Parts: sequence; structure tokens; C-alpha cells
Amino acid sequence: MTAVASFWASADFRRLWTIGLLTFVVRWLEMLAMGLYAWQVTHSAFVVAMLSMLRLLPMALFGAIMGTAAERFERRRVLTLTLGVSMVSTLTLGVLGSLDSIAIWHLAVASFVNGSCWATDNPVRRMMIGDAVGPERMGRAMSLDIGTNNASRILGPTLSGLLLAQFGIAGVFWTGVLLYAAGIALVFGIRGSHAPHRTPHQSFFASTAEGFRHVRGDRRLIGVLMITVIFNVFGWPVTSMVPVIGTDYLQLDPKGVGLLASAEGAGGLLGAILMGLYARPAWYGRIYVGAVGIYLAMVIGFALAPWTALSAVLLVAIGTSGVGFSVMQATLVYRDSPPEMRARLLGVLSVFIGSSPIGFTWLGFLAEVTSPRIALVLVALQGFVALWLGRRYWLLSWRG
Repeated sequence: MTAVASFWASADFRRLWTIGLLTFVVRWLEMLAMGLYAWQVTHSAFVVAMLSMLRLLPMALFGAIMGTAAERFERRRVLTLTLGVSMVSTLTLGVLGSLDSIAIWHLAVASFVNGSCWATDNPVRRMMIGDAVGPERMGRAMSLDIGTNNASRILGPTLSGLLLAQFGIAGVFWTGVLLYAAGIALVFGIRGSHAPHRTPHQSFFASTAEGFRHVRGDRRLIGVLMITVIFNVFGWPVTSMVPVIGTDYLQLDPKGVGLLASAEGAGGLLGAILMGLYARPAWYGRIYVGAVGIYLAMVIGFALAPWTALSAVLLVAIGTSGVGFSVMQATLVYRDSPPEMRARLLGVLSVFIGSSPIGFTWLGFLAEVTSPRIALVLVALQGFVALWLGRRYWLLSWRG
């Protein structure tokens, strides 16, 4: 608790943490609402998965570029710009929803635009958190920040289900606009120095390429990024199927689906608390790898669960293990990177997180040709195979 209190003593950390909370809530508000709306309109699991995929695709396309930009531009301005673009995108959906004119392609475009802004989170906002707390406290700071993310996965889906039931999809987007506006107001209060790290003798793209070359020469970072790919291809896509499983298999209404989806966030909040209290640097690699194995096992259980209560319990377990992965992912990259390359390498991390569109596309395809439940089982089993095949690299992280 002393460590948490020391974070709160920093006004910049408080503001950055709150900005994260607000944007995380909007993210889960939108993802659940879009998934439910798309399922009701198209009854296609593939379309539902594709909307999630489009939100994540920009990480693969722009993550490394965002990392380099974070070194060359004042990060507060970048954060303000990305929040503003997201707010305009969500505002557009709010207007279209109020006019009862939303089409699936509108949701697809907005998912890609807001996902492009999301791709800046690691190299910009979380880099600013590292600046505020220092590298020696980054692990605990990430536990708190990712715990906030998971708390938002309780609030976001639950609020989304309530707003959908009471006000329709337009109510979800207007709420998002208000939250983005609050985030922008907080950015103006950040006072610490977040000046760019200038590399005048290198071009923009040469700096970006240097980040990838550094990773290629560091087997420890290769192992970290390999686990990132395995999780994002074979684990994370399960979240896109929660509205489908809840609606068609468990026969839940929008409120019920929102509550079911929030169970994963509850597990994540629990996991973040455990990480913050008990995780030690010597255990980081084991937590990182072990959490992915547990996550995949819980996905199989969730896919086969016949009752809502059991599904919720398994989603809690999925959330708890998932936060072990999420906390250690950014922490290990930040800790093991040279200070002058941290923003670039966090940008490279975003590229590998951006592998998730492959998983969402593959899961959506399998769900169409088999069934959503069978598809989840198949994808999780493939994840275990990938873990076994990549063991020569991730064992370096496991051993510390």
C-alpha cells in the first residue's frame, strides 16, 4: 500500500491513471455495444470478430511508427491529439445513432480510427507513466494501471448493457464523448517534462528500423514478443465471442451479456491486486509465461461451460490470468530496454500486440464453419501447440 500511496503523491501519475481509466471505459463500452449490435443485425460471428479485429489492426500497422513519434514529439501533444480524434469518431457515431442511421461499415471505420489512437497507449501514455514513477517502480505502476483497465472491464460492459437497454446504441456513444472530453481536460493539467528524445542524425524511418534491429539481437526480448504473439493470436480473441456465447447459448438479454462480460474485468482487477502485492521481479518471467497457459486452459472451459454461473467463474479466471500476462508484457519490455530506446521498443511491442487481427480473423472463420464454441476450443488448443514450439525462446524469460 505504501508503493501505491507514493504513486498518488505524483499529480502527473494521478492524471495519467485517470485518463487511462476514462479511455478504458469507453473502449469496453464501445466494443460490447458494437458486438451486440452487429450480431443482432447480421447474426454473423465473423462480422462480430472483424469489428474487434479492426480496432486492433492499427497496432500492427502503426505501432512502431507511434513509438518513434513518441521520441520526437512532445508526448502531451500526441496524447491530446489522439484523445481528440477518438472523441470526434465517437461523436460521429453518436449523431448517426441518434438519427437511427448507423450501418455496420460506420462501426468498422470508427473501430479502425479509435484503434489507431489506442496504438499510441504503450509508447505515449505508459511511457509518460514511466517518466512519472521511474523504472524501478514501473512494475507496480503497470499493475495499478492494468488493474484499472480490468476494473473498467467491469464498469464498461455493465454500463454498456444498461445504456443499450435504456437509450439504445446512441446512448453508448454519447457517454463515450463525455468521457473523452474529460480525458482531454486532464491532459492540460500534466506538468512534468515529457520532452522528445531527439536523434538528429537519424531519419524517422531509420530510428524505427533500429528498434527492430535491437529486438533481433536480444533473445530475451524475442521471447517476450513471441509470448505476446501467442496470446494475441490464440487467447485474446475469445473476448469477441462473449456476446455471441451469452446471447445464443446462454440466452441472456443485453443487461445479462454486459454482466457476463464484466466477470472477466472482475478477475482482472483481482489479478492486478495480487500482482501489485505479491509479484517480485525474479518471478516476472514465470508469471508472464504461466499466465498464458492458464488463460488458454480457461478459454476451453468457458467454451464448454453449460451454465451462466460457471461461464462467469471461468471468465473471472480468464481475467485473473490475463492480467498476469498484461502487467508483465509492458514491464519486461520497459525494464529490459536501454533508456534511450524504451519508447521505440514499446512501439515495437504494439506491433506484436497488433498480431491479434490474425487471431480474430481466424477465430471468426472457424466460428462460421464450425460453431463459436468449437472454434474457441480449437484456437486455444492451437495456442498450446504454439507455446510448445516456441519454448527455446520463452524459457529465457521463465528462468529470469
